[in-house]
Amino acid sequence: MSISVFFLALFVILYPSFSAFIAPITKHHVHNTPFYSLKVQLQTPLQPTYLLLHVGANFTAVDCRRNYTSITSRPVPCNSSLCHSLQNNHDNNTTCDTATTSGGASGGCVISHSPHNSFALVDSLALPATDGRNPGQLSTFTEFVFTCSDESSRLLKGHAKHVVNGLTGLGFSNYSLPAQVSNNSSVFALCLSGSPSAPGVAFFDLPKPYYFLPGIDVSDHLYYTPIFSHPAVTYTKKPNTKRYENAYYIGVKAININGRPIIINQTLLKVDENGYGGTRISTINPYTVLEQSIYISLIEAFRKESKTMMLRPFKPVKPFRLCYEADGLSETHLGPNVPQIDLVLQNDVSWRVLGKNSMVRIVDDDLDVWCLAVVDGGVGATSAMVIGGHQLEDNLLQFDLGTKTLGFSSTLLQHKTMCANFNFSTNNAIKPF
Repeated sequence: MSISVFFLALFVILYPSFSAFIAPITKHHVHNTPFYSLKVQLQTPLQPTYLLLHVGANFTAVDCRRNYTSITSRPVPCNSSLCHSLQNNHDNNTTCDTATTSGGASGGCVISHSPHNSFALVDSLALPATDGRNPGQLSTFTEFVFTCSDESSRLLKGHAKHVVNGLTGLGFSNYSLPAQVSNNSSVFALCLSGSPSAPGVAFFDLPKPYYFLPGIDVSDHLYYTPIFSHPAVTYTKKPNTKRYENAYYIGVKAININGRPIIINQTLLKVDENGYGGTRISTINPYTVLEQSIYISLIEAFRKESKTMMLRPFKPVKPFRLCYEADGLSETHLGPNVPQIDLVLQNDVSWRVLGKNSMVRIVDDDLDVWCLAVVDGGVGATSAMVIGGHQLEDNLLQFDLGTKTLGFSSTLLQHKTMCANFNFSTNNAIKPF
């Protein structure tokens, strides 16, 4: 072996390349309502950009009206194959426009969706490479496709306009963030932190490992259930205006409270041909939303079980109906000691929801209570169940779109770690592919 070949082999061994990437997930509060953002590097020169985390959206949408300048940003040309492809990955259609975008670029491919239009743009996006233990060197994707839109402001009704610069879509689309940064697999994973001061993490193109301090590989603690994507009506701001996403669904066939099943109309648990019913996962909804009959059944069963545990009820605190005095609840590292909720899934595995995820603490003046963190979705709700952000915190979720399975850990607190325990110390020896 020649000396040059020897040193090249040694370099590859000492400085391996990785095609997996990560991004931190930060929890925010606006008017006491939590939401989550993903941090990426966008534009040229690269700028840190916080995007509302939307697990079901088809695209990344950036509010280009707010100081968006980039020497590499360019519109998608009219009548290009990319423009036509975008049309096939969107719920409506595309048109062309010769006007100037709000970001300053000349017009081009326009994605039309009532009541607003969005220009399709291409620019550079960068994420750190990872080996599942640490972030490494940045990898730049020079052909990242997104839309110039104020979509996140509409979803958050403008309250977070100084917090996020847009939204990032992780839905089942060729132009979602995972699809555009993946090379070898169709896998991404999310771990939402419950702490605003310590971020969680998203993994892209990494089936395993997922290491969290003190050295626990969470991929060893995943359970699996089938997952599927289905167009769903998810957001209506104006009368007669519907919004669609390629939402991720799982099959829930029962809900148990302390091991006892509640009464559920089973028809509601199946998605019909119009996208109504079923159980979907959302990072936009702060708390789990239940169709009204399921909500009432769960509330009654939880109240009954709480009486046997001698919990002291308190008057409801909006938007929650069932609350308890904090000083009457014992607490452990798994949260307050309250009735256990189990989502029994279609393949007979259970997603266990313990006190840290089922309850939310509300402290205000003389008020100190724990409330059951589910809300009433009303009669005829689009989805029978929407598993919201609070219930996802400190759970690692692995979306494998190739095998159509969801890996889930239930609370990582059971394994003496949490989503905030990913080590974000940079290891420059981790090089991108």
